[in-house]
Amino acid sequence: MDDIEAIKQLKARYFRLIDTQDWVGLRQVFADDVVMDSREAGGLLSSGADDYIVYLSGALAGVVSVHHGHMPEVELTSQATATGIWAMEDMLRWSDGREMHGYGHYVETYEKTNGRWRIKTLKLTRLRQDMFDAR
Repeated sequence: MDDIEAIKQLKARYFRLIDTQDWVGLRQVFADDVVMDSREAGGLLSSGADDYIVYLSGALAGVVSVHHGHMPEVELTSQATATGIWAMEDMLRWSDGREMHGYGHYVETYEKTNGRWRIKTLKLTRLRQDMFDAR
């Protein structure tokens, strides 16, 4: 499999593992020192994969989510590094009836270590976010 296809599969795994809340599996898609920046989307800046998984598993406890990534723009920058931009859409439903439907982009970097690609940096931005309250 070529490197660009491997990165696309990595990102597909990321979306699936978030939605199934497989936190052990999700941890494996990140470099140990990953930097996650979702401040522009209402989140936080976080460094380190273990800390991010603790945060995310708490933030999504009891939430049903559906994440989709579209139209990947992946560019290899060396034999072991790459960049990517993904259009995204997500829907989240909290147990209390609140719902959010968002649209935006993931801007990422990747690194290949021991023959495996991992997400090195991730920035989530939103172009639009619709909130609903069915309570």
